Amino acid sequence: MHLLIILILLALLAYLPQIWVRRVMARYHRNAEANFPGTGGEFARHLLDRMDLPTVRVETTEAGDHYDPQSQTVRLTEDKFNGRSLTAITVAAHECGHAIQHAASEPLFEWRTRLAKTTIWANRLGSFLLFSAPLIVLLTRLPSAALINLAGAFLVLGFGLAVQLVTLPVETDASFNKALPLLASGYLDEKQLPAARQILRAAAWTYVAAALASLLNFWRWIALLRR
Repeated sequence: MHLLIILILLALLAYLPQIWVRRVMARYHRNAEANFPGTGGEFARHLLDRMDLPTVRVETTEAGDHYDPQSQTVRLTEDKFNGRSLTAITVAAHECGHAIQHAASEPLFEWRTRLAKTTIWANRLGSFLLFSAPLIVLLTRLPSAALINLAGAFLVLGFGLAVQLVTLPVETDASFNKALPLLASGYLDEKQLPAARQILRAAAWTYVAAALASLLNFWRWIALLRR
């Protein structure tokens, strides 16, 4: 019963912030009074050139706003790339913050990138162990598949959780140590800064929610395997 209550609380903590984040983003995306002369894509290009990063590209994407360190590309969804709202401008600055982290070879960003690459192989190996556990038991004559399933769950979910936890400080730094000072350096006036700060806080909360969701998944699997 206690475990059920904890799982429900974790689920609420994981999914309620996502609703709040969508509301914040939409609120400042609809506000036409705050529209800027340039689009989010143009602003990203301007910031990258200002930070002496001309080789970093800016593209549209359907996979969510992000920075791709492999191709050195800032990718923005169409509404941010072509939008002129405070949300579009602020999100563009945030993603450029990751390009700045990459260019400076900041340790936490580099660690997160390496861990994300390792997670791909961990997921493949973990999935193989989870689906082939009965066959492995048959071939090796081990008494139980529980340990194999546990190892598989750790590789699939544990590595994903580790990436999410490392991502949190990386995202916070991109928002408040990179993007916000840039926005405050003449692009936004004093009245717009609190709203930009709220958008950046909402962006960070998407990763907090993702980390909580990963923790919930990991806990659920461990609870099932312990039965």
